[in-house]
Amino acid sequence: MYDMTKVNIEGYFASEDTKEQRMEKRRAMAAQRIEDFRSGTYKRGGGVPAELPDDAPWFVKDYHSYYKTERGYHERSGNSNDGWNVTGCQSFLNQPILAFANEIETPVLLIHGEKAHSRYFSEYAFEKMTGKKMEGKRAIEGNKELLIIPGASHVDLYDDVAGVIPYDKMEAFFNESLK
Repeated sequence: MYDMTKVNIEGYFASEDTKEQRMEKRRAMAAQRIEDFRSGTYKRGGGVPAELPDDAPWFVKDYHSYYKTERGYHERSGNSNDGWNVTGCQSFLNQPILAFANEIETPVLLIHGEKAHSRYFSEYAFEKMTGKKMEGKRAIEGNKELLIIPGASHVDLYDDVAGVIPYDKMEAFFNESLK
């Protein structure tokens, strides 16, 4: 899970979480949108680099192992190639998507890798839905569950190369919840 509103509003790990930083992003995207209109094309944000620098963050290395190899490369994938439209996430700066997560009445199963850089998004969503913080590798509150897969990274749950996707757990969840 990626909470695109949270990461755009706050930056990764709340690294850009001030009013001033958000306003700077809004102004930059507004200027880029005008430039895109004038040029008749979209500026791209750059995908996963073809060659990893030695100091690449571990999550970029994780992405590289997927998007830049036969495992996940696709010619039309933004992550595999030139990235996403720079202004494509502009509206996310103004719409915290989980604002009413505590009103979700239906069953929810969140599954995340223990080593995923994005794990905090699922933990945040679980807390927003239930009011409870994650403790351990599994948390259940009412009909909401967060399951952390030991040793799994973000991309391990894309294609199950490591055999970590809990298909049996998902099947049980759907059989119980979709009655």
